[in-house]
Amino acid sequence: MNRMWLPFLALMLIAPLASGQAEDFPNKTVKVIVPFTAGSGSDTFARFFGEKLSAILGQPFVVENRPGASGVISVMAVKAAPADGYTILLASNSPLSVNPIVIKDLPYDPVKDLKPLSGLVRTMNVIVVVADSKFATLADLVAAAKQDKASLNAGTYSAGYYLALARLAAAAGVKFTNVPYKGGAQVFTDVMGKQLDFGVVDLGGVSPLLKSGKLRALAVSGEGRSPDFPDVPTIRESGYPDYVNYSWISFCVRSETPADVSAKLTDALQKVLATNEARDFVKKIGGGELMPHAPAAMQKYQRDELDRFRRIAAVAGIKPE
Repeated sequence: MNRMWLPFLALMLIAPLASGQAEDFPNKTVKVIVPFTAGSGSDTFARFFGEKLSAILGQPFVVENRPGASGVISVMAVKAAPADGYTILLASNSPLSVNPIVIKDLPYDPVKDLKPLSGLVRTMNVIVVVADSKFATLADLVAAAKQDKASLNAGTYSAGYYLALARLAAAAGVKFTNVPYKGGAQVFTDVMGKQLDFGVVDLGGVSPLLKSGKLRALAVSGEGRSPDFPDVPTIRESGYPDYVNYSWISFCVRSETPADVSAKLTDALQKVLATNEARDFVKKIGGGELMPHAPAAMQKYQRDELDRFRRIAAVAGIKPE
């Protein structure tokens, strides 16, 4: 045989293997890495979508919580795993669109190292205080910050919430002391225990405590009021007409993951997102809406969010640290 044909024969043998990677995918457990502690809104959604993917694809989807460093720990865990679709990142606006702006020498590139499978959910932020707090409104909180020489302590649990807090402080002309946590549950606990003056958190995750009366909402960050809490005004209504902010989550994998494998996961996610069960679950959690962006649309949304957060950081005077 003429040797000039050997490279072509090799390619012919490899091609069927490459194109058939998704045929038996998945054939073992898939891990979903979550950057937040159990009990947060993101964790709740990760478990819901993981369970539904398991039902469609026939293998367990197991949530693994790896909180800390504003999502960097989780992203690096996914980056270090094989690019085979068996390790998925529950990605939020913090690791994908905020960390590149606020963290110097970030050890990953969210655009080059990861690719989205699908958008999942978009939720409002909410400013919460303990039920018997002296602050009845956002105006009360801001007035206290202006009068008190010691700035009020605010709990957040990712860079996204920190940036939301900084934006509010800049708009109000006050200073707040940011107290970072690894997850929402501890923020809720410390607000209830009065170790914190208030928290800036995800509305979906904190909704049960608001409904039970253990915490009280001063304002939400959406374009309009939450249908689940119609008596709670927006930050826009509370004197800051340009203030709108949402947190969002998506599923991502390593960018080198074979296209047919990621497409199989995307197709399954789109089926889940189209169900009444998914819509009802988001409604039950409260404060959110489905965001079924396909990969290209989700990547564009992520880039737009990067630009938006850069503008917020510039206004708030935030530099990478």
